[in-house]
Amino acid sequence: MDFDSLSQLITENRTVRRFIENEPVATETLEKLVGLARFCASGRNAQPLKYVLITSEDTRARVYPLLKWAGYFKDWDGPAEGERPAAYMVQCLDTHYGANCLCDDGLQLEAITLGMCTMGLRGCIIKAFNVPALSEVLGVGERYVPRYVLALGYPAETVRIEDMDGTEDADFKYFRTPDRVHHVPKRPVAELILKDMR
Repeated sequence: MDFDSLSQLITENRTVRRFIENEPVATETLEKLVGLARFCASGRNAQPLKYVLITSEDTRARVYPLLKWAGYFKDWDGPAEGERPAAYMVQCLDTHYGANCLCDDGLQLEAITLGMCTMGLRGCIIKAFNVPALSEVLGVGERYVPRYVLALGYPAETVRIEDMDGTEDADFKYFRTPDRVHHVPKRPVAELILKDMR
């Protein structure tokens, strides 16, 4: 893969919060995605993260109300019926290997969502959820602590990147327009480079 192809893939790897709910995602597909996480770098090489794969309609219905969907959309409780995720992957920390996974969680989630993107899938990485209630639904016991929920499926919305104006006080909040397009402002490269010490 060349740089331009990688850049295009990363650009297309956008968060989606509305899905084609009745288009299923096979468990085998989720297993392939976990296979990508297996090859990610791991702090101390401890590899402490495990995944619960959820495709059943009953379990999805029990997980959905435990999630918070979009902090900037105060009047939106999440996707409506018919637009909810077709599957979930719950990333759990195996505390047998320590109380901290260092940077592993983000590395693995990026690998998984990039893999999803190549399959036409999109997702939403969710950190705000009811941990005790989710642990009970999953039946994982105290050893495994849910860290993130990755909601996924085939997208039912369009996401567009918007260039921010580069000023310090530019608005970085994502927003939706009446045409159901989800807009995501991104800072220019020049703003990300703190210092060039050539």
